[in-house]
Amino acid sequence: MGKLQGKTAVITGGTSGIGLATAKLFAEEGARVFVMGRRQKELDEAVKEIGSNATGVRGDVAELADLDRLYEAVRAEGRLDVVFANAGVGDPALLEAVTEDHFDKIFDVNVKGALFTVQKALPLLNDGASVILTGSVAGSKGTPTHSVYGASKAAVRDFVRVWTAELKDRRIRSNVLSPGPVVTPMLAAQPQDAVAQLVAGIPLGRAGEPEEVARAALFLASDDSSFITGIELFVDGGRAQI
Repeated sequence: MGKLQGKTAVITGGTSGIGLATAKLFAEEGARVFVMGRRQKELDEAVKEIGSNATGVRGDVAELADLDRLYEAVRAEGRLDVVFANAGVGDPALLEAVTEDHFDKIFDVNVKGALFTVQKALPLLNDGASVILTGSVAGSKGTPTHSVYGASKAAVRDFVRVWTAELKDRRIRSNVLSPGPVVTPMLAAQPQDAVAQLVAGIPLGRAGEPEEVARAALFLASDDSSFITGIELFVDGGRAQI
């Protein structure tokens, strides 16, 4: 029997990278998976790749009406056991180049989107459910050009501290999963010299793979982590640890 057999999970940003790898693994472990993504073509392709246990809902986590549509689809199926608020953006910019649009774009998705993805799930969440937010080593380690992105991920870290206290009576566990550099479209979009510099600071000597982060997400989603809440689990090859 799979570790998520009979459970229902929501994954935002689930059409590529870490989100897609996690959706595939959750489905393999028996979960019914609702995947949210902004582009219909990529969403359709992801659902096909995940398999018959997947439902795609097109939407942007920064748009609250889209989140309402997501949870209407979930409500039609029943209750909810896992929320993985994974959608994120991260354009690099030096301090002097940061604009209001740059700030708003990152905080709207990474902070506002994460908060309302979880808030709107609360009426559907079973007691004892698992909430997972995607953080980043950038929230703990100063990286040039990542000031706004890092600040958004530091905010995510604080969310789970507070939610751990607020949701304790329902035994809902909230944790942050913080990857280091991982081979995803977001990493590929960065200048290769900057990527090489990031990878050079990883003690294990390489970037991570989405499937490695997905296995950590499965741990936090499943009963294997039943006595773990409020933590930040780094999947970073040691980058933020030394």
